[in-house]
Amino acid sequence: MDQDEALTTVDNIVTQFNTYEDFLDSQITTLDLYYLEDEGLARQLVELGYRGTGEVVKREDFEARKAAIEIARLAERTQKKTLTSAGKDLHDNFLKALAAREEDNRSGKVSVSAFHSEIKNVYLKGTLSVIFIRDKNSRGQEVSGYIDYAHRLKTEDFEVYFSGKKRLLPRPTDMSFYNWDSHIAVWNSTPNYQVIADNPEGLLFKYKRDRKILNVDPKAQPGDNSTRSPIITELYTQAVIFDHVSRRKT
Repeated sequence: MDQDEALTTVDNIVTQFNTYEDFLDSQITTLDLYYLEDEGLARQLVELGYRGTGEVVKREDFEARKAAIEIARLAERTQKKTLTSAGKDLHDNFLKALAAREEDNRSGKVSVSAFHSEIKNVYLKGTLSVIFIRDKNSRGQEVSGYIDYAHRLKTEDFEVYFSGKKRLLPRPTDMSFYNWDSHIAVWNSTPNYQVIADNPEGLLFKYKRDRKILNVDPKAQPGDNSTRSPIITELYTQAVIFDHVSRRKT
């Protein structure tokens, strides 16, 4: 049985039984209890693979997978309650692109990507986005910068952006900010990214979870597990979204 089949088997068992003991009991026959005369011993033999009528699943595998599924379920329920883009009539491509990524960036969109019974590891995949915007601020000054979308979602209400009351613009507190009129340049690391500003080839961001490098130079490849998506928009002079997918071991 390969890894995918093993994961599917464990999933089916975990969703069918509330506890590991319930699973063990389902493998015990009346004849087993008759000869063994001990329910605890019968469960131990099933757990070790000596008795039973189905697949052998270790306790730690059952409990780890049960916990991972519960985390994913709770994350999905929370995300559905907090999406500020939900129900909005979005016409511009930029706002549509942000809405499509909101759920992922609010919590990294927890999903199990790998499972192995011997090493007892569950891997969670997460997607985060970096937004580049260049346009004029309220003073008519041209500004540009890179925004950690996930961090901004956690620190402010995006209702004003999705409803069209305000435009999302880079700030001096974002990952990077540059005012083309005053020539003020600012860089800030965030909970998700470390800024590498002294690179001779240009600005780089290191994703703290998997330590992968994001290269925002349009002439270069963005990096491992990263994509660059220019957005055609009527709201800004220029807008680009970089998406990065990482794996985290629990």
